Amino acid sequence: MAEFSLPPNSVIKATGKSYPAPAGSSRTKNFKIYRWNPDDRQNPRYDTYALDLDATGPMVLDALIKIKNEVDPTLTFRRSCREGICGSCSMNIDGSNTLACTKPIDEVKGEVVITPLPHMEVIKDLVPDFKHFYAQYASIKPWLQTVTAAPSGEERLQSPEQREELDGLYECILCACCSTACPSYWWNSDKFLGPAILLQAYRWLADSRDEMTGERLDALEDPFRVYRCHTIMNCANVCPKGLNPAKAIAEIKLMMLERAG
Repeated sequence: MAEFSLPPNSVIKATGKSYPAPAGSSRTKNFKIYRWNPDDRQNPRYDTYALDLDATGPMVLDALIKIKNEVDPTLTFRRSCREGICGSCSMNIDGSNTLACTKPIDEVKGEVVITPLPHMEVIKDLVPDFKHFYAQYASIKPWLQTVTAAPSGEERLQSPEQREELDGLYECILCACCSTACPSYWWNSDKFLGPAILLQAYRWLADSRDEMTGERLDALEDPFRVYRCHTIMNCANVCPKGLNPAKAIAEIKLMMLERAG
């Protein structure tokens, strides 16, 4: 997988702290974690925590929780479901964006280097600011839009084949691993919607029940919103759900071409 740079405000100058493993530990591993607190007016740093793997769960998130609970309560990160469902614990681990809850510690050779998602402003430690990302998500109107009245007492039905068109799209958990792995999004995130949001946009374009296809395509018709995608494929490489945002973006481009036709 591709390796990515740190966020823009993460120049590491300060000497970090080191926390040794407990006495008597027989199988240890170092976790080198990005630290930055906007309130202490200090430069970002890496702190290193040595953990006893025999007393730690198997996933990177288990290690972070152990550090938070037993070693350093000041460490800040997001987490919720612990099952790869919510997307809260997305971060850069060993040079690749992923979910801490589904990343096995044993997959990382040597020390485990953990930083926030690349090229996003950092609120504190491993917590990036998602406000802009969520605003972009809201901009595509991610809900079913219809003109005709709903059938009385019935759902809006789909055939099995129509339902299958949504496979590989609805599973997106908005963790932002794909968008923050995309160089085009790094440099053009003010205009380019990025892989995650465009995959979500295609999810509604592909939905047979939605009746606003033209309006949705009009909203995407812009030199930057879609066409900054250069099919680098970092998005598909890092998606923790195994989705392919680049394919969804290609489908949007094809719909636009057929419409212009």
